[in-house]
Formats: sequence, structure tokens, C-alpha cells
Amino acid sequence: MSTPLRIGILGASSIGEDAIVKPAKATGHRLVAIAARNPDRARAYAARHGIERTVATYADLISDPEVDVVYNALPNGLHGPWNIEAVRTGKNVLTEKPFSSNAEEAEAVVAEAAAAGVTVLEGIHYVFHPVNQRLFGLVRSGDIGTVTAVETEFRTPLPAASDPRWELPLAGGSMMDVGCYGIHAARMLADVCGGTPRVVGTRVQEYAPGVDSRFDADLEYPSGIRATVASTMLADHLHFTFRVIGTEGEVLVHNFLRPHDDDRVSVTIGGTTTVEHLGTKSSYTFQLEALADHLSGGTTLPIGPADAVANMRMIDEAYLHAGLGIRPTSFL
Repeated sequence: MSTPLRIGILGASSIGEDAIVKPAKATGHRLVAIAARNPDRARAYAARHGIERTVATYADLISDPEVDVVYNALPNGLHGPWNIEAVRTGKNVLTEKPFSSNAEEAEAVVAEAAAAGVTVLEGIHYVFHPVNQRLFGLVRSGDIGTVTAVETEFRTPLPAASDPRWELPLAGGSMMDVGCYGIHAARMLADVCGGTPRVVGTRVQEYAPGVDSRFDADLEYPSGIRATVASTMLADHLHFTFRVIGTEGEVLVHNFLRPHDDDRVSVTIGGTTTVEHLGTKSSYTFQLEALADHLSGGTTLPIGPADAVANMRMIDEAYLHAGLGIRPTSFL
């Protein structure tokens, strides 16, 4: 491995353990600092996860000279503003999804990163794992024939009432939390489905005014092929599936977002189903390895800033179609 990355963490979030702490330890990168709104929580998080030190504020973290990469795990509405602040200090950024609150904010992040000459990677980690790469490969090879339908489903347990994912000013909602992955997966198949899809149908359930606890979206490619994205934060267990149906068969990834828990890919061709196991190494670990290779050697990442903006545009489109309105821009 090249020189270890020196990573600073914004926010003492629960997702950070899987998304950055374990991958950094697995790959030999350093967790040099963390900042959280509650200093006591930051100190406890650092002690629990072996982070070298805490700093007093988010601003201190992003300006820290010992930090090469900022991992942004703040609530959704703070992704865009703090990504902008981080790149302005010359830091590379790995941000939790969604990239920002809306497409306009995403464009601002991308412009600032380009001006600073730094990398900003949205944590759409599933694309880095072999199980999902296998699905894309089978579809593009034509092994399952011509695509006729694309289906993604995301179920997560009910967050606490105090969770920021329920707050509109913090860009909350089921689509923002997990549905964004389904939008992305559908877009990734545009090359074999006749072009970029558009939103043609939505069904939502609101937890609070403007904040979706369930969001189902119907997408249609220019070819007429349909994709469905189903997401809910009202389930009693985690469930993440990705299925593509073709004229000659289908492929199903059983745990789209957590292949380290279930690495099965079921491939059905000619009426015969084969189950493949492609490894339980975390998709987050693959993602961090790819980012490190990119920063040290210039290797190309499979997704970039334009992809992040395009995903936010379609999320905005879905919210507008549902009559909930786009998530509001946050200001520091």
C-alpha cells in the first residue's frame, strides 16, 4: 500500500463504524481526528474506535493540517455545506450519501471541488463490491437477454423519533436515506436500457409534513423499460435487494447494500438457477481502497462528481412528482 491516508471524521455517527472505522483498520489507513457537536460523544467515540484524537469543532477538523481526507457523516442537510467548506481548505472528501440536499447544492459542491483541485466521492459504496459488479456484468454481457425490468427494494427499521432523518430542514426522508441507492442503480443501467430513466410514478407515506417514511418510485427508460425503487423506514428488519429481469433469465443480488452479511448472487438462465458467493469483504472497504488508489496513483473511480449531481437531480424529480418538494438547502 502507498502512504496511509490520514482521515478526519465529521460526526460521531453510527454509520461511521461500518463505513470508515472498520475499512480504515482493515486497510492500514489512519483515523487521526474526529469532531462532533457533543465533545463528550466525540471523546467516547474516539476511545471506542481507536481514533487518535478529537478536535473541538467541525471547522478545526477540516482545517487540520494532519488530515488528508475528510469523511462527512453528518446529517443529510449538512453534507453539502460541510463538503464545500472542506474542499475550500484543500481537503479531499468522502461524503456519506446523499451528496447534498438537492441538485443545486450538489452543483455548488462540485464547482468548489473543481476550483480547489480535490476529489469528492459520494459514498455509493455498493458499486465497488463484486456482487453488484457481477450483476452489472451479466446484464451488459447479454447473458440474461434484453432487460425487461429493474427492481430495487430497501427496508430499514424505524429510526427513533429524535433521529435527524425525520427532519425536513436536515433533508430527511426515506428516499434520501436509502431510496437514493435505488435511483442510482437504475441510472447505472441506462446504457443497456435505452438511456437515462425519468420518474413516471410515486407513492409515498409521510411521517411528518414533507418527510417520507415510505417512498416508492416508478421509473421509465426511453426504451419503455420500467424500473421500480421501493424504500421504507418502517420495516422490522433490514432488506436490500437488486433484481434485473431479462428475456432469457434474471439476476438477483440478495443483499445489495450489505454483501458482507450475505454475498449471494442468484443467476437464473434457461430455467436453471445458480447461486454464486462472491466474498464477504465489505463494500465500504473496497470503496476506501479505490479512493486511496485514486488519490495515490490517479486510478479512475467508477463514479464521480457528475454522477452525484445527476443522482440528486433525479431525487429532486421524484420529490417534486410526489408533491413533497425538494429538500431545502442548508446554510452554515
